[in-house]
Amino acid sequence: MNWLRTHKSSAWICGLTLLVPVLLYLDALLGLWSVRQDYQADIDRLLPRMARLEGLIAAEQDLQEAAAKVDRQVLNLVYPASEPQAEVSASLQKQVREVFTDAGLSVTNSQVLPVKEQGNFDYISIKLLLTGEMGGLDAALAGIGAYLPLILVESLEISPSRQSRRNADTEQQEVTVSLQLLSLRAAR
Repeated sequence: MNWLRTHKSSAWICGLTLLVPVLLYLDALLGLWSVRQDYQADIDRLLPRMARLEGLIAAEQDLQEAAAKVDRQVLNLVYPASEPQAEVSASLQKQVREVFTDAGLSVTNSQVLPVKEQGNFDYISIKLLLTGEMGGLDAALAGIGAYLPLILVESLEISPSRQSRRNADTEQQEVTVSLQLLSLRAAR
């Protein structure tokens, strides 16, 4: 103990020299602890993703069956890719005209619009101008709704037709209808 009292400055230098490695060791230890915490946070963030992937892997067979079922149903709703666009357009126009004439409407104009190719489908549109009674229009739209491959109504404008005085006492309203129909054809 006498040495410490007589050599205070040397004792401080020796003590601080011994303290530096301890401090470096503690700094390295805390740095490693911080890195471990970062890795643990990454693991905790990845665990839900891994669980979702494991769930997808477990349900892979069910998902494939559902996708195949949807593909089969889509094939019933669109024209197949094996049929040429022009042939599908002409056939669709002819069948739509028949549906409206069978419902008692008069088709005054029909036009196949240019085909739009987007994604996996070709969008085939037909524009029609019709005249007839409201009941016939209702029946025709019901026929279009039940038609397969699926036909969608893109736009529909209805305006009353002028009635002559002799037809004024009829209960049915004469209308002029402008509508645009859309059907899909598989592109591949």
